[in-house]
Amino acid sequence: MRIVMIGSGYVGLVSGACFADFGHQVICVDKDESKIARLNAGQIPIYEPGLDDLVARNVASGRLAFTTELSAPVEQADVVFIAVGTPSRRGDGHADLSYVYAAAAEMAPSLKGFTVVVTKSTVPVGTGDEVERIIGETNPEAQFAVASNPEFLREGAAIEDFKRPDRIVIGIEDERARPVMEEVYRPLYLNQAPLLFTGRRTSELIKYAANAFLAVKITFINEIADLCEAVGADVQQVARGIGLDNRIGSKFLHAGPGYGGSCFPKDTLALVKTAEDSGAPIRIVEATVAVNDSRKRAMGRKIITACGGSVRGKKIAVLGLTFKPNTDDMRDAPSLAIIQALEDGGAQVAAFDPEGMAAARPLLPNVEFATSPYEAADGASALVIVTEWNAFRALDLEALRARMAEGVLVDLRNIYRPDAVEAAGFTYTGVGRGLAVASEAMAIAAE
Repeated sequence: MRIVMIGSGYVGLVSGACFADFGHQVICVDKDESKIARLNAGQIPIYEPGLDDLVARNVASGRLAFTTELSAPVEQADVVFIAVGTPSRRGDGHADLSYVYAAAAEMAPSLKGFTVVVTKSTVPVGTGDEVERIIGETNPEAQFAVASNPEFLREGAAIEDFKRPDRIVIGIEDERARPVMEEVYRPLYLNQAPLLFTGRRTSELIKYAANAFLAVKITFINEIADLCEAVGADVQQVARGIGLDNRIGSKFLHAGPGYGGSCFPKDTLALVKTAEDSGAPIRIVEATVAVNDSRKRAMGRKIITACGGSVRGKKIAVLGLTFKPNTDDMRDAPSLAIIQALEDGGAQVAAFDPEGMAAARPLLPNVEFATSPYEAADGASALVIVTEWNAFRALDLEALRARMAEGVLVDLRNIYRPDAVEAAGFTYTGVGRGLAVASEAMAIAAE
């Protein structure tokens, strides 16, 4: 099939490359001339494992192309996907749909023959209705159907998620769109990937509901971690104990500094705003948003406490800046609020991240960027693990300690065993690991 992908950002580029790999003819369109020039030169503007090879292979095959020109590709298209950004709108938290609506208006005059227009972007309920109205009013002669097809891609595992999805959700109001979308996803459907057709508004809500549920789950285990610290329990064992219940499951039960990234923060906020406007407030999601926002800065205070109550004049080494490993995405990363809290406390921060430092530099102008974890640790009073990159899981702790002025290790991802850290000469602070409290309580009871 002939597919046009409007937007060559994270979702558009990954989706377009994967569709091309299925054998479809795909043209990715973007207004950013420098981005298209880089893509045509074989340069991938984002970090996603395997994406560079996937793009290169399909460009070489002639199935994938990039352009700033919209009208000619749309004229030939069977399906046009809208995969532009929907950031939080300044001031009120609603999703900014201006790029979606602009794409609809711009493509409308070029539609020839029956075309399915698909919102791939994460959009609030009712967006498809407005896209349909815009296209219909701009080009009353157009033969088209508007569908919703939300993405469920995890940064760092996006290609695998696209090719082996848990489900493919497609919302339609016009039955003519069904066979077209079935053909688009036929390679996956033959592999028994669940293809769920719903109404368009239902499809739009599914994406928000899924992300909000996962955000609630993360925030729940983070608050349980705080309770574990207070009562002397171990959050990792609690998470395992509840995760073995298959009604709950073990995923997204890893305590840490809070969620970030391009999806959970903006999508939970947009869902809250939609619910408020609809007169059906979602209190649990409202609380999740508030708790997560406050948690990131609280992790900064946790580090200060681990350093004896003050970091003024001290160097703090931070390992990991991106919101998660295997991406260069700094959007709403917990490291931003944590480092701000440390700097507000008078600390000088040195940082290292395997992929995120280029994106982090303009956001963290006062941070010293190191070339390795060991260089970051030179002269530091504390070492803080913020993002659980694999490169940080087997560090030479004794070598790190020898380079540091003081031996404090704050493990915000619980990737190290406290006894191993302490054997290397550090004092250890994790998240939700109240074992020291429990041991002290047992010692007092024994007396």
